[in-house]
Amino acid sequence: MSEAALIERIAQLEERKAAIAAEQSEAVLAFATAHAESQTAAGDVDPEMLERSIAAQVGLACRVSPTEGRRRVRIARDLHSGHARVRELFAAGRLSEYQTATIVAATAHLSGAERSEVDEMLAQRRVETLGVRRIHDLTRSLAARVAPEKFTARCRAARTGRRVSVRPVADGMADLTAHLPVEEAVACYAALAAAVNEVAVRAEPVTRGRGQIMADTLVERLTGQATARDVNIEIQVLVPVEALIDPDSPLPAQIAGHGPVPVELLTTGGGRRTWRRLITRDGVVIGGDSRSRLFTGRLAALIRARDGHRCREPYCDAPIRHIDHIRRWKDGGRTEFTNGRGLCAFHNHVREMPGWRAESAPTGITTTTPVGRTYRAGVDTRVGQPPSSPEHGSAA
Repeated sequence: MSEAALIERIAQLEERKAAIAAEQSEAVLAFATAHAESQTAAGDVDPEMLERSIAAQVGLACRVSPTEGRRRVRIARDLHSGHARVRELFAAGRLSEYQTATIVAATAHLSGAERSEVDEMLAQRRVETLGVRRIHDLTRSLAARVAPEKFTARCRAARTGRRVSVRPVADGMADLTAHLPVEEAVACYAALAAAVNEVAVRAEPVTRGRGQIMADTLVERLTGQATARDVNIEIQVLVPVEALIDPDSPLPAQIAGHGPVPVELLTTGGGRRTWRRLITRDGVVIGGDSRSRLFTGRLAALIRARDGHRCREPYCDAPIRHIDHIRRWKDGGRTEFTNGRGLCAFHNHVREMPGWRAESAPTGITTTTPVGRTYRAGVDTRVGQPPSSPEHGSAA
């Protein structure tokens, strides 16, 4: 089989796998209903004990833990209480088991009628084309719109569950997890990320990766051994307008706080350094440009906000790690709002592999894989607007 045919085969099997999972969910619900009826017919039964029995049996049959068995039972139950459209997509293999479970979990606090409202709105927005993170965020937003008081109560209850836990993993390592309100978790992560910038600008060589620096900083700060401070890594260069008009002008550029430098030696920089030219006349700044190769500052923040802080490749919802030029910098692409898109580290690196292409069109961004298969994801350049649903096509 050709590579394109193999990819098509994988896609078909994925749909079949989802359809089988939907069929299994139907069987789980049928078993739970039949078992509950048979047990209650024999006399009074404690509902909690009955649910545990059902969960344990389903867990054994599925070769998973009782906790997972209970989760599957509850998903099967709630899926048949208001989620008719989602259930149809699941049965057709257009929604995966994970995507379906995400929707059900996000609407678990709603009544059947309220779920029906959310279900219809999800179908109208082509939920089957979205990544799991976007499905989660969209479903919770719709649930909040349908039942705002219940949503508020759920969020307040969730904050009482904040906790810290440790779980041993392989090779003498462990996972330390903090379950926190979102604003507190983001603040903690931002502080650790800022520590990476501090290490990067030190004179000594950097021998640790980003994750290692953040982990080390976490331990040091929790034990009271170290502090860090924010670092501005953009280098602003003052360039006399006369030097731009007259190549032979003797007037040098100035790096604020560091003295003069010949204009012809200015570059766009690399690594963590960024040069931004500020045009001056008689020492007064009269303008500037965005000739930086890197998307930084407000421009990067606007692109991240526009893209919802999630990777813009179709079906990927990993956090944005890089701002990528849609038209490559080396091909003449400019560092500007309409030519930028947020990508995770994985997709930014994949794009550099042979055969991968990204092109911008009025309808969005088209990604072409090495086997010729194309995928299109729309980009709304209005800040705050969610990107449109991704579409895919056959091999070219």
